Amino acid sequence: MFGSNKSNRDGHLVVDALIGAQVVIRGDVEFSGGLYVEGTILGKVIAAEGASNATLTLAEQGSIEGEIRAQVVVISGRLDGDVHASEKVELTPTARVTGNIHYQVVEMNAGAQLTGRLIHGAAQMALPPPADENADKGKDGSARKKLANAMA
Repeated sequence: MFGSNKSNRDGHLVVDALIGAQVVIRGDVEFSGGLYVEGTILGKVIAAEGASNATLTLAEQGSIEGEIRAQVVVISGRLDGDVHASEKVELTPTARVTGNIHYQVVEMNAGAQLTGRLIHGAAQMALPPPADENADKGKDGSARKKLANAMA
């Protein structure tokens, strides 16, 4: 399993680092390659800059309290935080997620629980830029005045 050159895309799990069931990490984790979490992480889990094959797998008994950023994220355990996956997110039947999932491709199995929103990566780019607040206040005020006058 360790040191294998097979990729997750070929249907094989690649593990370069393992966080065991008895391990608790308090702080942010930066990784590349395959990270398999059976323990607990209290902090962000972020793929290293330029890591093209970063895959995070959160085991059924594992938990993360913090944001996740990676190419591929597979969740079977408990996550309290947002997920940002540039390629794929998979939620297995035992996944328990409280937070938003930003994805390109998502696979959600029956039984998985998500308390949050699924946000497609292209949807964010399609949103218009935020309008100038001062400009909106002027428009809002005149619109409200017109509505109030029409109702009077």
